[in-house]
Amino acid sequence: MTRGATNGMTHGSGAQPTLEAVAARAGVGRGTVSRVINGSPQVSERTRVRVMKAVDELGYVPNMAARALVTRRTGAIALVISESEERIFGEPFFAGVVRGITTVVGEASRQLVLALVQTREQVDRLDTYLTPQHVDGVLMLSAHDADTLPGLIQGRGLPIVFCGRPHGLAHASYVDVDNTGGARDAVAHLFAGGRSAVGHIAGPQDMIAGRDRLDGYRAAVQASGRDVDDSLVEVGDFSEASGAAAMRALLARRPDVDAVFAASDPMALGALRALREAGRSVPGDVALVGFDDGPLAEVAEPPLTTVHQPMEQIGREMATMLLAQISSGEGRVDQQLVLDTELVERASA
Repeated sequence: MTRGATNGMTHGSGAQPTLEAVAARAGVGRGTVSRVINGSPQVSERTRVRVMKAVDELGYVPNMAARALVTRRTGAIALVISESEERIFGEPFFAGVVRGITTVVGEASRQLVLALVQTREQVDRLDTYLTPQHVDGVLMLSAHDADTLPGLIQGRGLPIVFCGRPHGLAHASYVDVDNTGGARDAVAHLFAGGRSAVGHIAGPQDMIAGRDRLDGYRAAVQASGRDVDDSLVEVGDFSEASGAAAMRALLARRPDVDAVFAASDPMALGALRALREAGRSVPGDVALVGFDDGPLAEVAEPPLTTVHQPMEQIGREMATMLLAQISSGEGRVDQQLVLDTELVERASA
């Protein structure tokens, strides 16, 4: 029993298993165990499996403080989202991206720290937390033009990857989708279907995604040989409530509107509700196209024609990009990835 306790392999004594005990159980050296636990690629898969089996059998828990001292890494990644809790937990886009992020971060045995930012006080608190002493890198969703955190984080040398092209940063790593091209395809589809007064419920104009989708709408209108008419454009904030309000405003100002491209599925569903309230049929009186292709698009009545963006893939690519930058140890590396979109035709247009 005494010898077992010394090796950290007894369970009755309450002693915590040691790195040496894991090495003895796996039949490898202490350094090999350390490399496996720290995620080093310089270990064969067969050895990694053997070590992790010993870890599970002994119930070994790494000393994270000691590990951080050796690796100069915390094992934590911050996910910063500049939106309200209502939107984050209520809209499929955020759920899809976060699901993709958590899959990759979990497979890498990293801890994900979620930070929701809405007020100046929250920005100040987060500013003091987002340092190399607390996190190894940052993932940022839904950045607005006025957000100051991106520049502050970059100034500290922390690796950061954005969801979408960030505003005001000459050099940055991000994963985005072809917002302009997707919007252009959506509006071209409406004109091809014989519609003439095609309106647009735009996303927030303090976000690049909102501006890019408006640019795509305008490009498609001009490509059809028409002039852009700003009376057919109303701005929302990507939420369902804003889509309903924008649709009511469009109907009041342009009762001849016979098609609408909404820059998000929630806004399209809000527009659908407003059209129903106004006695307009979809797609009979007004054809409708959204942007996202979230779960609600397929079960809407009628099912929503929409621009598909690969939400989970966005999250996976963001996390993969950030982890690669952290592992390289080369500091911030600027990388950009733009994913394709695809028009999914259903009954609403």
